[in-house]
Amino acid sequence: MASANVIDPPSRVPDGAPANGDGIALGSGPVVVDAYVDFLCPFCKMFEQQNGEALDELVETDVITLVYHPLGFLDRLSTTRYSTRAAAASGCASDGGHFREYLNTLYDDQPPEGSAGLSDDRLVELGLQVGLDENFGNCVRTGAYIGWAEYVTALAIARGVSGIPTVYVDGAGVPASARAIAEAARTKSAKST
Repeated sequence: MASANVIDPPSRVPDGAPANGDGIALGSGPVVVDAYVDFLCPFCKMFEQQNGEALDELVETDVITLVYHPLGFLDRLSTTRYSTRAAAASGCASDGGHFREYLNTLYDDQPPEGSAGLSDDRLVELGLQVGLDENFGNCVRTGAYIGWAEYVTALAIARGVSGIPTVYVDGAGVPASARAIAEAARTKSAKST
């Protein structure tokens, strides 16, 4: 995975973002798993439905640090830049400590490609359902993390990410499946001990 340090980070990044501001990090395991997703992408929804629990277990057992990179790749397939708006809303959810729950809810309520996507009001409603408060609502309605979502997307493009979902384990591309991710993570972990 090529380095992309030429893109300046936004002035504001969500709580939970790694030091470079690129994504939202869950857990603190020694092996870094980067998952590039778009909330409008049906294949990303499938990836999450099929692998989310196994990935959560790898995070909870300190095998991996899972870094989600919410992208605006599919903005062209909505009339309201839904992918970028949903990615920005996920940053707001991270500030409120409910990124993972919000990610799941966004996929559960995923609009069809080619539609306007969910309204900002609906994005806020979904956040309230997972325990977020009015600070979250204000964050979404003001577009506080639109610049951050654009930054995460620009970095992904600069790194050569061209499809979604895309997964890297410590910088090496792997199939987007929990089994492949777990095998690669355990191999990396074993080599470092």
